[in-house]
Amino acid sequence: MPVDISKHCHALMFVIFVVLIDAIGFGIILPVMPQLIMSLSDVSLAAASRIGGYLMFTYAAVQFFAAPILGNLGDRYGRRPVLLFSLAALSIDSLFMALAPTLF
Repeated sequence: MPVDISKHCHALMFVIFVVLIDAIGFGIILPVMPQLIMSLSDVSLAAASRIGGYLMFTYAAVQFFAAPILGNLGDRYGRRPVLLFSLAALSIDSLFMALAPTLF
């Protein structure tokens, strides 16, 4: 049974593209996060760093618990629809965060 390599290559490129977009988001926010937190909440650099650490910990914890759920959804409905939905939700979340007037 011949394997269509181009189909697998396109799927792999799609996954790499999604991961690249996620990594670019981290690369954009990490260098400016303390200053952004300071400007949004009027706290010192030490407090902003602590809040940034809590935010990163919360993100990692949610990702840890959501990964198996998203994996099961990917097995049931296909990986592409789940990745597209996740990427759309991340985009909407980024838009909300960009428009936020305060930290909370």
